[in-house]
Amino acid sequence: MSIDHVIVEFDRALRTVFASARSQRPSPALGLVEAVMNEGEKTHACGLMRVNHCGEICAQALYQGQALTSFDPAVRDALRGAANEETEHLAWTEQRIAELGGRKSLLNPLLYLASLSLGLIAGRLGDRWSLGFLAETERQVEAHLDGHLVVLPEQDVRSRQIVDQMRQDEIQHAETAVHLGAAELPDAAKFAMKMAAKLMTVTVYRV
Repeated sequence: MSIDHVIVEFDRALRTVFASARSQRPSPALGLVEAVMNEGEKTHACGLMRVNHCGEICAQALYQGQALTSFDPAVRDALRGAANEETEHLAWTEQRIAELGGRKSLLNPLLYLASLSLGLIAGRLGDRWSLGFLAETERQVEAHLDGHLVVLPEQDVRSRQIVDQMRQDEIQHAETAVHLGAAELPDAAKFAMKMAAKLMTVTVYRV
């Protein structure tokens, strides 16, 4: 890897973790009226959106690591395309957190590094397994977002619309990975991923 490539990837990491993300698409919440919520409902909605924002930070790092170690240009393009949409999710969730009067997770830098390392390892296993990891990640994220649509305050249509659009994008990412030849991960790997995600969501909701 050239020094220029290293600099580009390092800059990408810094911007993902510390800079405000920008979206090419308008927020799905654009034009929707802000709901009237009590403090408990706002705190709950903000905690959920903080989890979603951190999840997108992790996705950026994961895809970056996988793209760096992928052997197939088509797979690298798919990973970077997914990462671009995750950047939009970052922007939407960051804006929503601010609207709800909250803050981003303090654990974002640490979880970015952990996810980047995981992406590098997944990429080195080969493109079929890397794509399999991507597909399973997106399926679990889809299930996670389904859960948020159940527990978000019913009147919080702005957060709900953002989560629903994110869910649709994640479904498309999983389908793309399968189309490119993703391998089916062993049940043990799926379970480990689910437990790690559970630990992350419970912690980031509060921190």
